[in-house]
Amino acid sequence: MPESSPSAQTRAHGVASVLLDEATIQGRIAELAAEMDEWYRPAPGQHPVPGGGEVPLLVGVLTGAVTFLTDLMRAMTVPLEIEFMAVSSYGASTQSSGVVRILKDLNHEISGRRIVVVEDIIDTGLTLQYLLDLLERRAPADIKVVALLRKHDKPGAVPVSVDLVGFDIPDEFVVGYGLDYAGHYRNLPYVAILNPAVFDEPSPTHEE
Repeated sequence: MPESSPSAQTRAHGVASVLLDEATIQGRIAELAAEMDEWYRPAPGQHPVPGGGEVPLLVGVLTGAVTFLTDLMRAMTVPLEIEFMAVSSYGASTQSSGVVRILKDLNHEISGRRIVVVEDIIDTGLTLQYLLDLLERRAPADIKVVALLRKHDKPGAVPVSVDLVGFDIPDEFVVGYGLDYAGHYRNLPYVAILNPAVFDEPSPTHEE
């Protein structure tokens, strides 16, 4: 079993195998944060003004990127700000629908800002491509993309520019560390491959 305690086993029900353990993820995040610090480190004597164009604005893509963004920003040492967007193309399915919906937009204007889109996973690239096109039209100073995971050799994937990737992974449906299946598994501390048998189980019912 990926986890041994009874309570941990409950949240890990349906996990086939651990792809990336917690220590591996945290070690890679430290490396990503160090590289991002170099992108935005102020010049000697410079004191960035909150909301100013020189302060990077990390845009987390809800809901999957919350865990990654939280650990990433805590590992960074330069001044920064955060915002969130919610974009959907999955619903309760394991396959991207190809139809992108904006569920939550940014709260502030980003004209002249240095934007970092923080993604949990790049699958087909369709959602990220749509998001980047949307943000580009708002005239930021620049946009970079940092993703924890990227599926390599994904059939039907569109080419999209990514500045930093934590891990390239096989084309498997993965959960944990913020990633979910039908709302479950986000609180696993590792990234795991889900047992395909889970897809055939009845969806949980929720009472009011």
